[in-house]
Amino acid sequence: MAVIAGNWKMHMGAAQTQAFFAGLTLEERAGKNELLIFPPAVSLGVAAACPERDPRIQLGAQNIHWQDGGAFTGETSAAMAAEAGAGHVLVGHSERRHVFGETNEEVALKIAAGCRHGLVPVVCVGETLEERQDGRVDVVILAQLDAALEALEGDEGPFLIAYEPVWAIGTGETATPEDAANAHGTLRTRLEATLGLAAAVRTPILYGGSVKPANVADLLGAANVDGVLVGGASLDPHSFADIAAAGGA
Repeated sequence: MAVIAGNWKMHMGAAQTQAFFAGLTLEERAGKNELLIFPPAVSLGVAAACPERDPRIQLGAQNIHWQDGGAFTGETSAAMAAEAGAGHVLVGHSERRHVFGETNEEVALKIAAGCRHGLVPVVCVGETLEERQDGRVDVVILAQLDAALEALEGDEGPFLIAYEPVWAIGTGETATPEDAANAHGTLRTRLEATLGLAAAVRTPILYGGSVKPANVADLLGAANVDGVLVGGASLDPHSFADIAAAGGA
């Protein structure tokens, strides 16, 4: 079973969300996978209440604040996200880190907040092009993972990891299956060393970065790649259905 997750980012308002689910037809083999959609906050409740949404598709929040409430204009708490219908939450997405300046420490606080309210964290890690060219891929992604694992210490709930090289997000560039396998292997080894073999095996590690129907099968065939986090290709119901079907082959 693969995890096929779609991150809509700042797209898809209420009407578009309803149209997406109305136009989405999943092949039977897609049902072998775990299917997730992360709508923007204003569309999360709409997606949860949409009668056309295939019940096999779970929902998640794209972001949460680490506080449970307070004077944080524009933010959404973990409790609010859960009440709106989220079961998962993206934490530490590269755009949150590199556009909005989130630190490893802030990511850790958000992971802890999500766990407190029953949300399954999808912890995103990944290097920039400069860091990759400097040969620092492992150093960067392990530092990000270690901060997340510290936040999860003592919490035995499930979580996922998404490796998303920053240089491959929205650029049309994609890490090769070998690139993905190497990074995922590094992450899996750290999971085993920190949490033990059983936890390392059961924790899905997704690849994210310009995933589309044309390359998803090769990526899912790489070692230690347990699923994909899809950006732009998840906005079209036909494209997302094709990716979900490839994952269930």
